[in-house]
Amino acid sequence: MSRRKLDILAVGAHPDDVEIGMGGTVAKYCHKGYAAGIVNLTKAELSSNGTVEERQKEAEKAAEILKISSRRQLSFPDRKLNVYKEEAIEALVEIIREYRPGLVFAPHWKDRHPDHGHCGEIVREAVFSAGIKKYMDRCPFPAYRPSALYYYQINGSEAPDFVVDISGFLSVKLDALASYKSQFQGGASQTPTPLNNGYIDRLKSRERVLGFEAGVEYAEGFISEKPVLIHHLLGDHI
Repeated sequence: MSRRKLDILAVGAHPDDVEIGMGGTVAKYCHKGYAAGIVNLTKAELSSNGTVEERQKEAEKAAEILKISSRRQLSFPDRKLNVYKEEAIEALVEIIREYRPGLVFAPHWKDRHPDHGHCGEIVREAVFSAGIKKYMDRCPFPAYRPSALYYYQINGSEAPDFVVDISGFLSVKLDALASYKSQFQGGASQTPTPLNNGYIDRLKSRERVLGFEAGVEYAEGFISEKPVLIHHLLGDHI
């Protein structure tokens, strides 16, 4: 996968976070010819099922299905993102300056898993600090601040500020999630978790409800801390 400038940079605490929250949107814009990348802050080594090695192979397969341009795997300790917050911010600042994404996405701060909220806080700090010239002035890449930061939802169902129609790409999202067999497939040898107990069906239902409310079949919802500016009222620029 190349290192050209990214249009979209999506950050997750664990491999599969981005695919859950916005896999359809990523697939849609990659199909349109835009460059998207995924960064995972941890390797999810504390997950109840699967090994780190299995999860990495699953993440690579999902990346191929979504057709992203870049996948970066960082190695901060699982469940300790709040402890390594400053180090994680600095790592993300360098990545943001390197890839210069137009839009950055992070997990919404309201989620049953604390790592997701911590990840969202880290990304918010990194997006701001990446644009400060004297912050990390030894960084090999110049200061840069993305146009916008939006939040996707993993386990939550907050009312979104805007939605993206993924009707034609839900199947791609589900295929990417199916790559994570260690997480979403149940079985006698698997430890029961919320992920392997009807999670995909509930996720699909959430996207169907959002789509229904927007007048399409399926949609993914996003939250913005700032008003979403529409440049052309009769056009679709989101």
